[in-house]
Amino acid sequence: MAGNTWGQHFTVTSFGESHGPAIGCVIDGCPPGIAVDASVLQADLDRRKPGTSRYVTQRREADEARILSGVFEGRTTGTPIAIVIENTDQRSRDYSRIADVFRPNHADYAYTQKYGFRDYRGGGRSSARETATRVAAGAIARRVLAETWGIEIQGWLSQLGDIHLGDDDLAAARENPFFCAEPARIPELESFMTQLRRDGDSIGARIEVMARGVPPGWGEPVFDRLDADIAKALMSINAVKGVEIGDGFAAVAMRGSTHRDEMTPDGFKTNHSGGVQGGISSGQAIRASLALKPTSSIIIPGETVTTSGESTQMHTTGRHDPCVGLRATPIAEAMLAITLLDHALRHRGQNADVVPPLPTLPGAIT
Repeated sequence: MAGNTWGQHFTVTSFGESHGPAIGCVIDGCPPGIAVDASVLQADLDRRKPGTSRYVTQRREADEARILSGVFEGRTTGTPIAIVIENTDQRSRDYSRIADVFRPNHADYAYTQKYGFRDYRGGGRSSARETATRVAAGAIARRVLAETWGIEIQGWLSQLGDIHLGDDDLAAARENPFFCAEPARIPELESFMTQLRRDGDSIGARIEVMARGVPPGWGEPVFDRLDADIAKALMSINAVKGVEIGDGFAAVAMRGSTHRDEMTPDGFKTNHSGGVQGGISSGQAIRASLALKPTSSIIIPGETVTTSGESTQMHTTGRHDPCVGLRATPIAEAMLAITLLDHALRHRGQNADVVPPLPTLPGAIT
């Protein structure tokens, strides 16, 4: 079966291609009575959309979301919510030169081998343009999580190439095009990206995402562990090649005496597990990080083959992100929100009458 739907109780089915008339999604399972209108979606879409700074693709898309169903008089009705975002700045001619050439390490080759057909206009369905629909759905999920459980979700850029960044001011990450929580270092990032553009190359990035206020108990072991589903959700984002929960791979070099999150009557002392223990939320902040590869759409020539199997050189023209990670923070926030809401509804469906024997322990963020 095709894999265009995420979730079991809160489901999101996305549709559309990069250079088609529109992209969109259908959300099912959203609780009724939640205050939602187009402005709620637009706030997050504006953070993700292209053309917001000179450091990202200059494709100009308004990314204006229209809600076609499932919302009446500013509140969700409990019925399917259909959202559509029109594509208004397609330049398919930019891709006519690569119609018969595979871009190295792009989805072109794999999609063609799977489907026997290729939409070469910006990558078609494999384009990161599709993620706008996830952000729209995530905005609704965030609203439900905030209204019902008081959950807040925040993401930020923690690494750009070999530049490591801190999380000193998470509020500032919402106010700059890099989603940087160490605003004093923005000039350094600007200089780096300026030189990268001059080089005609691209770079990878690391994004951190965190959810505060998640109660203990969410997650469905053994196959639908909360951390497993979060990892899958984040890995489904274009260009993501690695996901860590909590300390992730750093745990390899740690001892159990350090990594274990000790508990006291006053709460957890640490949060090395990233807020998930045994596949179930512990009540601490959920923390995850994701690594995004450098985009393969660059002007530096590279070896590849044509659709007839002949050797050729490839360099990409058109409008592309020199670092796809710079617009990935709202997408990561959205996928975390969608996953958490799905598990919230699953937990409520089976365990709503469970009375925990202990009060929720306060959690350490780090």
